[in-house]
Amino acid sequence: MDNEIKIWLLDINKSIDEIYSFLPDKKDFYEFQKDLKTRKAIERNIEIIGEAINRVLKINPDISITDSRKIVDTRNRIVHGYDSVSEDVIWLIVIKCLPILKKEVEEVLNQHP
Repeated sequence: MDNEIKIWLLDINKSIDEIYSFLPDKKDFYEFQKDLKTRKAIERNIEIIGEAINRVLKINPDISITDSRKIVDTRNRIVHGYDSVSEDVIWLIVIKCLPILKKEVEEVLNQHP
């Protein structure tokens, strides 16, 4: 595996870990909604994840990460269409999508130590 790809995959894992460290122990959407700092910190980490995936895809477009293009599109929407990103969408990404992404990134890293 290209060393840059490995670094970017590690950045994705780090960002996912940071996102989960920001959440309260009880994953409560209403608490998330009320906490502006947490929402912004999570959005920033989703931006990093999207940018890292974008860089990976430029070097290896066949990498086996589900919805990699959607991840990049989400990053672009947060950056360029910040006023159209809802808290519901961010929450759904955190709860449903990031666990899958973390598992897939770890599998890719384990296949190419």
